[in-house]
Amino acid sequence: LLNVVSHTPVETTNFEAMRKTGGWVDLMRLNVPGEQKLYTWWSYRAKDWEASNRGRRLDHVWSSANLVPSFKGYEILQAARGWEKPSDHVPVIARFDLD
Repeated sequence: LLNVVSHTPVETTNFEAMRKTGGWVDLMRLNVPGEQKLYTWWSYRAKDWEASNRGRRLDHVWSSANLVPSFKGYEILQAARGWEKPSDHVPVIARFDLD
């Protein structure tokens, strides 16, 4: 998606710099290789959004480093995109054990 609005080099570089400067950890990428696609948004323009699977990752889960040991995983609720009146974004659930 490089050079698509929200994913141009200046945007992605500055976004990553902001994350690093703040000391934030990208929990969704913690155990997922960078080349693996993580989509949370699919356009309404696609006739069959699921078959084309051309989305974007517009939603993120970041935390401070001290919360990483409590992080138990996340789930992208992709099925929600197929609901009768869906949003173009799908919910992302992050799970933590804070006991």
